[in-house]
Amino acid sequence: MVRMSRAGSEERTGMTLAGSPGPSAYRLTFDGTTVTARPGQSVGAALVAAGIVAWRTTRRGGRPRGLFCGIGVCFDCLITVDGRPGQRACLVPALDGMRLSAEGGGGGDEGGGGDGDD
Repeated sequence: MVRMSRAGSEERTGMTLAGSPGPSAYRLTFDGTTVTARPGQSVGAALVAAGIVAWRTTRRGGRPRGLFCGIGVCFDCLITVDGRPGQRACLVPALDGMRLSAEGGGGGDEGGGGDGDD
């Protein structure tokens, strides 16, 4: 929701950021589940907003991983995007019609941000 203040400038409220997806929302598919995203949102942010917090597992321990740093430094958020594995979900902008799938155990050799279980 955007309100106009007395001076005529826009005043943004929490509803602008946390409200319903609205007509400009993108629809993505994650392992058969529809996920909505806002323009400018990353794939990782869209998944977390939909309650999906893990989409890959570590090679050795099979531990769940999702967003860790959120800025592309670690490799905990690797995901397959439109058939391309090894994409960092925190860096990939969400687009309408994207097909996302979990990465299982492959992980990146670059290391993770968590407990070193990669």
